[in-house]
Amino acid sequence: MSLRTQIMDDLKTAMKAGQSEKVAQIRGITAKLKDLEVAARAKTGEVTEAEIISALRSMIKSRTESATMYREGGRPELAEKEEGEIATIKAYLPPELDEATLKSAIDEAATAVGAESMKDMGKVMAALKERFGADLDPAKASALVKARLSA
Repeated sequence: MSLRTQIMDDLKTAMKAGQSEKVAQIRGITAKLKDLEVAARAKTGEVTEAEIISALRSMIKSRTESATMYREGGRPELAEKEEGEIATIKAYLPPELDEATLKSAIDEAATAVGAESMKDMGKVMAALKERFGADLDPAKASALVKARLSA
């Protein structure tokens, strides 16, 4: 089942169950998917699973930042709402690679491309993206690659 189909099925299920908060969260996701489709019409006309996953990751990043700001601003109820949305979005992402696997993959990629300094970070990241595709969390990987290349 495609990710888009799964999201739409979950939306229908939540609507039938009367889960208004979950419906609102999933509608936020479908709105983002609609934006992707509109943007894709001008280019290729098709939105890939990788593009959807990338969009979901960016949604998580923005909500994490918002939750932090709400907590710092003394608005825990709004932070909890954002964290609920994060949990819903994470349900549609592939399982994250554990840190040990990612570190060994970074070491292999760095050796394969002959990376010696921060100038080679792009080559290492490209090798990781090629190997793992949408399963790779670029933010997490980039932090680990920086640590590996600056050591």
